Amino acid sequence: MKYVRYISILISFTLFGQQNISTKLISKQTLDDSTLISIDKFNTHYNLNNTTLFLKGSKGRFEYTNLQLGDITSANTFNPLKINLFYKSFNTVIILDNRLSDIKKIDFNLLSPLRIVSKVSSANDNSIWIFNSNTQQLELFNFITNKTKHITLPTEGNILDLKSNYNFCWLLTDAFIYTYNYFGSLVSKLPNNGFEELAESNGNIILKRGNNLFYLNRDSKKTLPISLPNLLINRFFVTDETLYIYNGEMLHQYQLIND
Repeated sequence: MKYVRYISILISFTLFGQQNISTKLISKQTLDDSTLISIDKFNTHYNLNNTTLFLKGSKGRFEYTNLQLGDITSANTFNPLKINLFYKSFNTVIILDNRLSDIKKIDFNLLSPLRIVSKVSSANDNSIWIFNSNTQQLELFNFITNKTKHITLPTEGNILDLKSNYNFCWLLTDAFIYTYNYFGSLVSKLPNNGFEELAESNGNIILKRGNNLFYLNRDSKKTLPISLPNLLINRFFVTDETLYIYNGEMLHQYQLIND
């Protein structure tokens, strides 16, 4: 009887221990610049301020502005050698190198068939992921040849967010969380239970709902809450299992501990 009770307690403890993802505070610093959007593994800081992208790293400080295109809708710095800037108002993407010099301009208004792009993210080689609002489809687009390499089936729901690494792409709509591989094949499709944003970390994703963050392992279908102090989450991003949270005054840096 004692043996059975011991096993029951051990199983309960194990299950309980899997109900959240622990964090360890690494550092926090006052940050009066609310334009920080990412920090890469080389400690390069990227800031976005309306029309200008700033880069500050070991090789110096650089900035990029395109006055003809105006405000930058999004900047994806996952591949620092091929940064992409999206100008939604002009249906245009600019590709930059690691010193923020132009590599390529893609004006989707001039390409056939016409694509109305609403989200952009990085991909492998000379490609980017784009979401075409005309067809509700995700495309892996080669910006050198201006051709679509792979295309997904139409998705369901209004698109909320799009993130990727070299091998996978995650599309968040108000209905589902989609995962695609590099060939545009659907890997998984999970219900979206109120999540609004996502970030990618070594094939796993972090999801934001309200003022809380959740962890979804690439091999799991269950989201686990991330244990954090009561912080206002104005902005968050992840670099190599390091979670950055900006609360409007301070930048908090946490190590994710997946027990």
